[in-house]
Amino acid sequence: MVEVANRLRALRPRMVENALRSLARGEGLRAMAAEQISRFYFLLEDAVESGSPEWLDPCLQDWVKAAPRSIFEHSLSLLPVLDALKTSVWDVARANGSADEALEVILAVEPAFTHAQSFASVLEVEALLRDTVAKESEAEENLIRLHKSKSDFIAVAAHELKTPLTLVEGYADMLTDEVGKTGGQQAVFLLNGIVKGIARLKEIVDDLVDVSMIDNDMLSLSFQPVRLRRVVERVCDEMARALAADRQLTVSIGEFESEGAVIADPIRILQVFRHLMLNAVKYTPDGGSVTVSARGRPGFCEVMVADTGIGIAPENQQRIFEKFSSVGNVALHSTSKTKFKGGGTGLGLAIVKGIIEAHGGAIWCESPGHDEVACPGTTFHIMIPEMPPAPEAAKVSEAMLDREMANDEQ
Repeated sequence: MVEVANRLRALRPRMVENALRSLARGEGLRAMAAEQISRFYFLLEDAVESGSPEWLDPCLQDWVKAAPRSIFEHSLSLLPVLDALKTSVWDVARANGSADEALEVILAVEPAFTHAQSFASVLEVEALLRDTVAKESEAEENLIRLHKSKSDFIAVAAHELKTPLTLVEGYADMLTDEVGKTGGQQAVFLLNGIVKGIARLKEIVDDLVDVSMIDNDMLSLSFQPVRLRRVVERVCDEMARALAADRQLTVSIGEFESEGAVIADPIRILQVFRHLMLNAVKYTPDGGSVTVSARGRPGFCEVMVADTGIGIAPENQQRIFEKFSSVGNVALHSTSKTKFKGGGTGLGLAIVKGIIEAHGGAIWCESPGHDEVACPGTTFHIMIPEMPPAPEAAKVSEAMLDREMANDEQ
């Protein structure tokens, strides 16, 4: 092997020149590649002389770290580069010696190149894996930063809007009182429009505040006995009155197995059913129906809000619970909350999910799919725990429940 190594040393300048022609074209690139190729052939000579192909490993490791394209104008992988280097050895050996000498050189370098290709493949896979993991980690960090920025913006915007909105609301009320005394009918009509706009804007700001509190785990709950049927009856009455004029929708209570009280925040639970009923009404065509029913589960009360609306496609049944999610063309939505496909902020279901999960419950929806002609409908399932998740809240709530039961018996 010493003779073959010496022959390789003698042929090294020609092998380098031959390899350069296929691996690098620009003058600057050729100068850098020539140094790297010469180093490789130098280590190849040591590998052949010693019978240890591992002599090539340091060079291959450096190339993988640097990325082949930064050295050679050939490929992002080392395997084509190694093929070109091996071909150069063969060509130069055949052109500068007898057939037997060329064959001896080729047989001597083959184990080294086989090892180099295998080792380079492992290095490249490991480097690709590290790069992929690093990019995924970076993308995750960017998403976290983006989510935090959005949450911070919502919190600041809600806070900054709330104070001037309260002032506008106060002045509008005082102006309404003054105009009411003078009997200016047109002015009263216009002021009523302003008051309604303020009320709508206040609802949006309140939703933004709720989303901000949910995102930052700051949603506080006041646990006490809540009879879900009474809450549902109240919301159904509100919906029926709001829809009586022009929607011809039937809003009703179906079979309600769970008549007992759960320990929950009554204001937040009322908010949950208002959002769910508004959502059902919004995506149910005129003449349809919305039905609320309930059944007992071990440790839970399961409430179902079912509509005969346009349904939800399977790919959207998780996405609708995300903030600012909107299914369909937003430009086609009306501005009324109770009109068919009416407008909204896209925060309602996200708030519902946050409130239910803060109670230790869960929410999901079922729908055969989206079809505005057949109207397959959607059913939302809400699991509300009978007792709150926090032990200290549960102890307080048990005493309150006892008092509630005692009042009922009287």
